[in-house]
Amino acid sequence: MASPITILVLCIIFTSASATVQNKVTDNPADELVATINSNRTASKLTSLYSSQGLACIALQYIKAYQGDCGAVGGPNAKKPADSKFAETFAPNCGVEASSLTPITGRLLGCQSKYVKPSEAFSEILMKNNKSMEILQNKNHTEVGAAVSASDGGAPFFWCVLFSNGKSNNSFVLEGTSAKISRPGCFSGANDVCSGAVASSSTVRLWPAAVAGLVALAYFFGI
Repeated sequence: MASPITILVLCIIFTSASATVQNKVTDNPADELVATINSNRTASKLTSLYSSQGLACIALQYIKAYQGDCGAVGGPNAKKPADSKFAETFAPNCGVEASSLTPITGRLLGCQSKYVKPSEAFSEILMKNNKSMEILQNKNHTEVGAAVSASDGGAPFFWCVLFSNGKSNNSFVLEGTSAKISRPGCFSGANDVCSGAVASSSTVRLWPAAVAGLVALAYFFGI
């Protein structure tokens, strides 16, 4: 039988493992994607883009308009939401003033069955061809918003980046101090942890490791 001190040590170790799991879950891949985009632009001697919270929230609404239909992204069955959706649905859902919407100067959209790191999503999913590179390096862009989400708590995983040529102080203006948070998924610039299916996916992968570590320690100490 293990002593109270041994049990206390195990509890501390387990709490630390759980904290590690939580820290990995709370990353926001949409923010990381924007950082990757700006890094690639500056490497090509282009200006970095302003991270617009309002535009990013609309990017998440753009994803949700596909209702989990990964087959409608790219290929012969490719579709995209109607332009009218921006003012009629996307802006109100985000708490963005419809009168402040500015033209979308480019979009990058990708979907696949498994979740990958933002850097991999950028290089392997969004940068599919020369057209994607042209969109990324367009000199007319001034602001960017990115979002990532899954459907119904699991695959497929959607990545969306919207670009605009608006001014940061008068485009995609929020009615309040921050854009409305909608679950699942997350968007850049929201100062919010990634939520819903993407976070759950990380938790599922990491939780067994924490449990296995506790079981191994318990066996070692003869509990």
